[in-house]
Amino acid sequence: MGIESLLLYILLGCFVGIAAGLLGIGGGGIIVPSLVTIFAMQGMDSENIIHLALGTSMATIIVTSFSSFRAHHKKGAVLWSVFKMMTPGIIIGTFLATFLASLLSSFYLAIFFSIFMAYVSIQMFINKKPKPSRKLLDSKGQFTAGTIIGAISAMVSIGGGSLTVPYLIWQNVDIRKAIGTSASIGFPIAVSGTIGFIINGWSNTDLSNYTLGYVSLPAFFFVAICSYFTAPIGVKLAHSLPVGIVKRVFSLLLVSLSVKMLFSFI
Repeated sequence: MGIESLLLYILLGCFVGIAAGLLGIGGGGIIVPSLVTIFAMQGMDSENIIHLALGTSMATIIVTSFSSFRAHHKKGAVLWSVFKMMTPGIIIGTFLATFLASLLSSFYLAIFFSIFMAYVSIQMFINKKPKPSRKLLDSKGQFTAGTIIGAISAMVSIGGGSLTVPYLIWQNVDIRKAIGTSASIGFPIAVSGTIGFIINGWSNTDLSNYTLGYVSLPAFFFVAICSYFTAPIGVKLAHSLPVGIVKRVFSLLLVSLSVKMLFSFI
């Protein structure tokens, strides 16, 4: 790993941390396409690049989601009953998705990632929230929802907030508790997703030396550490910047990065 890659990891981590603190979002949409570009610069095999980017991004979410859900728990904003009902499904869904991802080519993963990021960007740009429509589902319903959310989150390497928050609001959960509960659910998504990417990439002999399955250890370390320490900067900026406008600009950035990544595989 050259000094150029090291600096890019640090810059990426700082940007992701500030964005997370400012907008309250995870960094998967930024980390994955950025790592694809950095790994390509390092001359990595194109068939492994996006798998490695997904696994590494998921590993960084362990750090950010743990910090986030601890803060929400201290404020009493986590519905632990919902967490307990959804987590078994989350674990099953993420393991199944990481296995499926290991079988798919980078091209098809890039298509799926880009389509999902387009959905997230539109949701962020128009800031549309679902209307509360019903009470909380029973344990079977939460298990099923957890499986679906876990599977989609693992396929695109996100903490699931863009899926879990609207899902909980639909069940008449207060927005603050929906965000807090979503943050807590992001932790088992990240842990089980990371384990899945490590296991499914373990026997791949085409990966570089400093990898653990589909997780790049240098990228994980520098992106995770830098994002952890720069997130408070984003929180401070949230009180002085027009977050609504910044969110729309960020949504356009997500689309452009995803499209750029997709075209790199065509």
